[in-house]
Formats: sequence, structure tokens, C-alpha cells
Amino acid sequence: MDGLIDTHCHLNFYTLLEDLSEVLKRAQKAGVFRILIPGTDLETSQQAVKLSQSHPFLFAAVGIHPNDATKWNGDSLHVLRTLAKHPKVVAIGEIGLDYYRRKAPQHLQKEVFQSQLKLAAELELPVIVHNRQATEDILKMLIMWQEELTDKKSPIALRPGVWHSFSGNFQAAMPAIQRGFYLGISGPITYHNALEHQNVIARLPLESLLLETDAPFLSPHPFRGKRNEPAYLAIIAEKLATLHHTTPSEIAKATTRNAEQLFAWRTSN
Repeated sequence: MDGLIDTHCHLNFYTLLEDLSEVLKRAQKAGVFRILIPGTDLETSQQAVKLSQSHPFLFAAVGIHPNDATKWNGDSLHVLRTLAKHPKVVAIGEIGLDYYRRKAPQHLQKEVFQSQLKLAAELELPVIVHNRQATEDILKMLIMWQEELTDKKSPIALRPGVWHSFSGNFQAAMPAIQRGFYLGISGPITYHNALEHQNVIARLPLESLLLETDAPFLSPHPFRGKRNEPAYLAIIAEKLATLHHTTPSEIAKATTRNAEQLFAWRTSN
């Protein structure tokens, strides 16, 4: 199989930091040659940037997760803007809406999400979007944002971001894809009870898909329930290949090309 890119891996979380060196060795042995580390609050965003400087194949995104929206304060935007100007930062994220856990009021989540969308537009960086039971509001906000990017002839209008760990239906996927968003494919496509999800993913164009682990969460089968790590990305790629009636190597080539188009990687450390 050709090399793989893990476009969403929380190496900045303690459960992976505690044996990071071995985690990275296993990832590289499994063919993962690039990893994107998203932030979920200011602390993990700072950690993501710090980690990205430690290895040429690590990159970072910075942002405040909807479940951490209550941490937003008067300094948050300034801190994120400063972090985002680092050359290893390639996106704003993980940002979005989460109406399942309800750790922050919906109106506050929307305000924080909107502020970070504006920051991404200002810095011309794509976004990494978290959605849980908020599809209607997510799509409404993303479509409006992307249309504004188009009107302003922003260079990211054609590569506005990725819907992280996509779990929605085909009707939700297509409006996002039609506006240039990519969809992140993660461990749940390997689950035996995920036939409906698998059928959706099988219908989506490879030109719009990215691979991700969301480690340490969402471990693929047969590691479900255990700590996830980037080395397991190959399992996800193999299942995606089966669903699309192609080879893992073709999946690796297509998703790597997609990631390069979205994040415009800069290889300098």
C-alpha cells in the first residue's frame, strides 16, 4: 500500500502522549507518513503546535471544540490567531456544533463556531468541522460561510474544509461536497453493525474523502473499545477499498491527493 495520511489524530491527548515515541514508530511502520493534530481548546492547540515542531511529518490545527465553548473568552481569538500563523498550522479546528453532549448552550456554540469561521476566512485556512446531532445548523452555517468566501474570491472557497468523522446520510453529504468540503472517514466504517453507514460511504466520490483515525477514539474493528492510534489507519483504508471495489493502494493515492489539495502542506519544520 502507498503512504497514508491521518488527517485527524489527537496526539496532544495524554493517552497518546504517554508513549508517543512508540505510537509514532508504529504509525510509520504501518505506512502513515503524515499526521494532522487538531486542537480542542487553547491548551491542546498550543500542544498541537509544539508537537508539530518536533517531527517533519506532524502538522497542526488550532481551534476550540463546541464542547469547550464555555472556555471562550476575550483573549481566545487573539491566541488562536497567533497560533494559526505558525507555518506548521494548516487548518482551524476542531470546531463546530455538538447538540448531543450539550456541554455548552447551543447559542454559545454557534457564536464560538462563527467567530472561528471568520478567523479561518481572515487567515485563508480551511476548517475541521465537528458535528454531532446538529446537521441542519452545521450545513446552514457552512454553506453561508462558503458562499461568502466565493463572493470574496477567497483562495479557500474551493477547499473550505473537512467534515470530520462523517457519520451522516447521503442527503447531508452532498450539499457539503458540492461546495468543496471533504468528508473524513474513520473507524466506524469497519464495524459489523454499521451497514447503513457503509452503504452511504460506498456511494460517496473518492475525490471528496479523507482518511482519519480520530485517535485515541473510534478504534476500528478488531480493536473497537481499545485505545486507537494512527497505525490503525491502514485498517480503515482497507475497508474503504472494499466498499469502493478498489485496492488499498488506490485509496491511499486518492486520499493523499485529497489531503494535499485541502491542507496545502508545507514540509518545512
